[in-house]
Amino acid sequence: MNSSFSTTPYAVCFTSNLINHTQIVMNKAAGPTASATPVAVTATCPANTVLLGGGARTTPASVGSLKPISSFPTFDNSGHDYGLKAAADGETNPDSWTAVGWNGGGGGTTNETYAYAICSGSGINVSGVTVKVHYTEGSTSSSAGANTVVTAGCGADGNLVGGGAGASGGNVTTTDYTGPGSGGDHLNGSFPSDSSGNPVGDGTTTASYWSVDAHAGGAGSTNTYADVWALCANDGV
Repeated sequence: MNSSFSTTPYAVCFTSNLINHTQIVMNKAAGPTASATPVAVTATCPANTVLLGGGARTTPASVGSLKPISSFPTFDNSGHDYGLKAAADGETNPDSWTAVGWNGGGGGTTNETYAYAICSGSGINVSGVTVKVHYTEGSTSSSAGANTVVTAGCGADGNLVGGGAGASGGNVTTTDYTGPGSGGDHLNGSFPSDSSGNPVGDGTTTASYWSVDAHAGGAGSTNTYADVWALCANDGV
C-alpha cells in the first residue's frame, strides 16, 4: 500500500433545452480469461436517440490483472464491424459504445466485460442534434512504467459531453480492435482536460478537451498506441 496513490472520478454534466433526461444501455460478455487476449462488447442506443457518452467495467475485482483497456464510441453497422472498429475523427452521431476487457496475466473463470452507452431519453425529437467525434492516436513510450498522455478537443464543433480512451495495437478506426503490445499495458486515466492534457478542476464549465493517460507495463512495451475520443454535441436549439 502506498499512501500517495489516489483515484479521481469525473462527472460531466450538461444543460440542454432539448435533452432533459437520459437513459443507459448496458451489455456484457464473458471474459477475458486468457492472457493478453481482448474481449470486446458493444451497447447500442435505442432508435431515435443520440449517444452522449459511455463507459466500461470488468469484474471480478479479485482478478488483479483484469481491467478495461479501451472504451470508445462506435456504430452498430457493417462499416464499423458492429462495434469492433471505433468511430473515426470527424464522424457524426455514433450510436454505440464499445468496452474492451484485457487480462494481463490470465486467469479467472467468471470474468466479465461490461459496456455502457449513455443515450438521450425516450420521447425527445433529436433530429436536429449533432454529436461529432474528434479522435487522436499517438504512439506510446516503450520504456517500462512510462506514461503517455494524448488529447483530443472539440474546437468549434459543439460542447464536450463525454469522451473515451484506450491502449491498443493501433489503427482502431480502420481495423478491428487489437490489444496493446504487452500484457501489462493499461490505462491510468480517461478524463476531461485542457489542451495540454492536464485534468480540469472541479466545477470547470469550459472544458472542451478529453485526454487518455496510457501506462506501459513493467516489462516495457512496443507497438502500443494511446487512443482518445472527444464527443462534441450541438443540440440544434
